[in-house]
Amino acid sequence: MLKSNSMKTYQLAFLLLTIAVIPSVAQVQNRESLDPKVTEVWEPKAKKVNPGALPGDVPSDAVVLFNGKDLSEWTSLDGIPAKWEVKDGSFTVVKGAGDIKTKKVFGDMQLHIEWRTPAIVESEGQGRGNSGIFLQERYELQVLDSYESQTYRNGQAGAIYKQHSPLVNATRKPGEWQTYDVIYTTPRFSESGDAIIPAYITVLHNGIVIQNHVEIRGPTEFKGLPVYVAHGKASIKLQDHGNPVSYRNIWLREL
Repeated sequence: MLKSNSMKTYQLAFLLLTIAVIPSVAQVQNRESLDPKVTEVWEPKAKKVNPGALPGDVPSDAVVLFNGKDLSEWTSLDGIPAKWEVKDGSFTVVKGAGDIKTKKVFGDMQLHIEWRTPAIVESEGQGRGNSGIFLQERYELQVLDSYESQTYRNGQAGAIYKQHSPLVNATRKPGEWQTYDVIYTTPRFSESGDAIIPAYITVLHNGIVIQNHVEIRGPTEFKGLPVYVAHGKASIKLQDHGNPVSYRNIWLREL
């Protein structure tokens, strides 16, 4: 009886495979007779976006998160005005002022952000120009002076902290401006709160791919392994790690 059932299962699988393959084979054999218009998509037309005249210009559909003048788009975590220093078109961590986050919340995004660690090196490893960019307040893209500095690889500049090491070290010298360009998709959760699709992230550091569509395994943890907890849209958070790291030219496109 078991043998008969196995044979029937095999025959059914073969039949389904045959049904799936025959149309594809027929299409290849008769491709010259097909109308190319059948596979053309004309509507709706793609939205027009002005990318700017010069490299570094802000796209016309971007949300500008820093205007070079004030921190009106940011707040401290407790809701009071952000107390980081704004000067010369950038803003800098003030030690002890605490983390700051955007007033607006976001989901899937393209993010451009520029950062600079102090020109004068006063420490090593994780104490050298340390800050962090937390997507949705949970998932950290490490900011660190990793130029000729030693630390654990999954904690250096460009790491998805303690989850994914950067493919290469593209860090410029201390005191020089660096860029991150990020493509990020949020995790999707079931009604019961389970993560059915994880978050994914791609990162270019100074124009070089250092994270290639890697899976984020859960919120950033200093100790232990990450575990997803269901959430919706959330802010971008910048970390006060005690070092005077600066930021500028921050914009975001919602995807």
